[in-house]
Amino acid sequence: MSWHPQYRSSKFRHVFGKPASKENCYDSVPITHSVQDNHFCAVNPHFIAVVTECTGGGAFLVIPLHQTGKLDPHYPKVCGHRGNVLDVKWNPFNDFEIASCSEDATIKLWDIPKQLLTKNLTAFRKELVGHARKVGLVEWHPTAANILFSSGYDYKVMVWNLDSKETVIMSPVKTINCHQDVILSMSFNTNGSLLATACKDRKIRVLDPRAGTVLQEANYKGHRASKVLFLGNLKKLLSTGTSRWNNRQMALWDQDDLSVPVTEVDLDGSSGVLFPFYDADTSMLYVVGKGDRNIHYYEISANKPHLNYLTEYHSYNPQKGIGVMPKRGLDVSSCEIFRFYKLITTKSLIEPVSMIVPRRSESYQEDIYPPTASAQPSLTAQEWLSGMNKEPVLMSLRPGAEPLSPQPLPSERTLSVPTAPTSPHLLNQTGRLLAEDGRGPFSLPEEKAPRWAAEHRLEEKKTWLTDGFDIFECPPPKTENELLQMFYRQQDEIRRLRELVTQREVQAKQLELEIRNLRMSSPRL
Repeated sequence: MSWHPQYRSSKFRHVFGKPASKENCYDSVPITHSVQDNHFCAVNPHFIAVVTECTGGGAFLVIPLHQTGKLDPHYPKVCGHRGNVLDVKWNPFNDFEIASCSEDATIKLWDIPKQLLTKNLTAFRKELVGHARKVGLVEWHPTAANILFSSGYDYKVMVWNLDSKETVIMSPVKTINCHQDVILSMSFNTNGSLLATACKDRKIRVLDPRAGTVLQEANYKGHRASKVLFLGNLKKLLSTGTSRWNNRQMALWDQDDLSVPVTEVDLDGSSGVLFPFYDADTSMLYVVGKGDRNIHYYEISANKPHLNYLTEYHSYNPQKGIGVMPKRGLDVSSCEIFRFYKLITTKSLIEPVSMIVPRRSESYQEDIYPPTASAQPSLTAQEWLSGMNKEPVLMSLRPGAEPLSPQPLPSERTLSVPTAPTSPHLLNQTGRLLAEDGRGPFSLPEEKAPRWAAEHRLEEKKTWLTDGFDIFECPPPKTENELLQMFYRQQDEIRRLRELVTQREVQAKQLELEIRNLRMSSPRL
């Protein structure tokens, strides 16, 4: 009996990574040489923040997204910490506010001016003083405004309410003291009602962030976790770390039962920390290794085997850190579903890498862009502290759409009030990229019924397309990844055509048999 492999039907099977051209990278950036296992980079639709080297204290750079190319050696810094900066995070509800934490045991909030910096920014808006030792991580609450979490080397997680008018806040609203060692990672579920942490004692904990109590704790010895991540609303956690044989490993957990992982996947024997990133809109998981040259990506499903490997993006340069663009800052006209910013210390370079679903049409692809989290909070700080939970306020990525309420979603054709989820600089840069690729100037798709009808009729005629991509009239591949994607599409199409031919042969034989039986029953024919 012959063996036939099992093929999964997925619109993301052929996702490929596309690095930016040299002129669209950020060159001569003095990236930090810190050994901390953090991202060292934070991105939003307006700015890139990068932790940098600085004498006599700590600093980071805030570079406008459109300002690509070689960076001025005297470019102004954001400096004010007395020790090295260890982590930076943009406020998800304010693109001009950023939080930084440092070895000086403080957290500072900065207002970034909309115009370009002309000198070093040293005046912070708020300073949070409460940790006894250096602060390694900061994390914003995903739905409540002005709620910030921090973790330090004093083994404490602190919850800060930033609604206070005080410039220096000395006491947090809550201090969580359940950890026995340094906290390595923090992650919230979708509505921010649960907090997961990975600790240096190799335990994973699920906490109630308001009460500070431990709801679940993993004592499993076969997996030593270093990073943990909530997988959207799947009620599952993913952790990366090492196995008992010191292989790099991923483990999937049920958030209500951390006694034994649901599944474990060994990757390789390298030593770099694995950073996981999950896109709940597409159910895709990206795994980036510190010091690696590639990015692995998987598709998460509720059924076994849960982690379905897709492929990986290969690069020639290893990354020290990584930044991720929020979904509202992506270029939907090129079917971009994720974008990384790789920190390459060997070349002092920041390289954008876009994850793209290959589609021939440049119109808005609604099936790969479901409503996503917007830049509007769904709760105030006091509402969340009083015990309320709400899902994020959603928005459509269709150009010109307005934020959606958490109630049943209205028809997207009625969403005509424009917002500004993407900066004009980003649109200009995207237009330049598309022009360089030979696809003409950047233009937003027109929302007119006749064009919808024409596109619908055109798609009905596409009998030879795979995922909206014509395999017989496609442009020649430019990279090895694109060549592989074309090969896989052709193999799928050949397989489909063979099945179609077999089906037609069976139908012809059945028809021939019916004609023969009819002639035997009717001699006159």
